[in-house]
Amino acid sequence: MNNLEARLTELSPYVLAILRIMTALLFMAHGTAKLLGFPDTGMSPPLFSLAGFAGALELVGGILLVLGLFTRPVAFILSGEMAVAYFMAHASRDFYPILNGGETAILFCFIFLYLVFAGPGAWSLSGQRAEAGEPATQKV
Repeated sequence: MNNLEARLTELSPYVLAILRIMTALLFMAHGTAKLLGFPDTGMSPPLFSLAGFAGALELVGGILLVLGLFTRPVAFILSGEMAVAYFMAHASRDFYPILNGGETAILFCFIFLYLVFAGPGAWSLSGQRAEAGEPATQKV
């Protein structure tokens, strides 16, 4: 059992990176749908609106998270965005997330909050910059 725990601990930075990258790719789809019309969801808000601003955060923040660049501050901002989105768009519909459609916003919020504390994991530009001797913005 000890070998299994050691192996799982050894792999944890890579699994964290997979969580970061996949979450960011899913999150980016919300931004591309709002700003670029892809995939077409029928929603194309003006850029200078609350939904347009959210789309910009989703697209740019998602790209930065996929790259693993400025992961902690970006994840902090996106976690806050999702908390606001939940309370503005979902909580008023019903108390229960399963009934108000807010499960995704809650999951994004807490995954991003986790990334604030856990960092980017492996395969991040921040980690590569740190290995190259450049001043790191965060530890892996």
